[in-house]
Amino acid sequence: MRQVLTGLLGLALLTGCGAAQVSPVPPVAGPYVALGDSYTSGPGIAPQAGDPAGCHRSAVNYPALVAKQLGVAEFTDVSCSSATTADLTGAQKLSGGGSNQPQLDALSAGTKLVTVGIGGNDVGFLDVLSRCAMAGLTGSGCRKTFESADGTDQVSRRITTAGEKLGAVLAETGRRAPAAKVLVVGYPALFPADPAGCAKTLGRAAAAADVSYLTRKAEELNAELKRRAAAAGAKYVDTTVAGHDMCAAPDTRWIEPPFPAEGLTPVHPNAAGQRAMAAAVLAAL
Repeated sequence: MRQVLTGLLGLALLTGCGAAQVSPVPPVAGPYVALGDSYTSGPGIAPQAGDPAGCHRSAVNYPALVAKQLGVAEFTDVSCSSATTADLTGAQKLSGGGSNQPQLDALSAGTKLVTVGIGGNDVGFLDVLSRCAMAGLTGSGCRKTFESADGTDQVSRRITTAGEKLGAVLAETGRRAPAAKVLVVGYPALFPADPAGCAKTLGRAAAAADVSYLTRKAEELNAELKRRAAAAGAKYVDTTVAGHDMCAAPDTRWIEPPFPAEGLTPVHPNAAGQRAMAAAVLAAL
């Protein structure tokens, strides 16, 4: 309930609704740098802006909305589709050619605010979703697909490794930008609490047990991000709000399904999702 209320508060700040009841967020006195993957960059959400084009950054992704609301004079968005933690310290080669420079290079001793949205690609979460869909069609089961001979869950192992890498990234962030407030932004809810709610959207690929497994793994990833943020002295931003997953109605969902609305990216936030993530960041601030 608290998360819903804070989300609504942030949305009010973004839309101007309830201005008489809510004090504006004070400006951040200093540069803001946004780091992250495609859940940060906003592929497919018009208008697309920034260089290189292969990073698919939207001019209305959550960092841009946060920067506008805070009145930040210096704002740098270096987020990039397909980015992993390795691409924060090393150049990222882009599928259409060219590269995105190491994202952490955008930080400096003068940076005052940093948002970091990373980890899903280290886990290979989209690949996990794809393989689970195939497992659902064949009846083999998603959990079994990722279970080693010794009973170890491979996805859980990947999540732990991703957390370790994030910890190193946050340590380096602190070294390069010692005066910055650092926020680790979690991933929105992909599925509803009741797996049956995805039957219409996902069809035969949505075995209830498989949807439940994927939900648990997404929660496990967010829990790892939260734990690593706390260990590094950063603040974790919870962006999960029930009722806006990919299986919700088109006018309600914040995440697009595997067959998205025209021009948008499958299993990624739409414009409403980016606004909601911005609201969560503003509420955390």
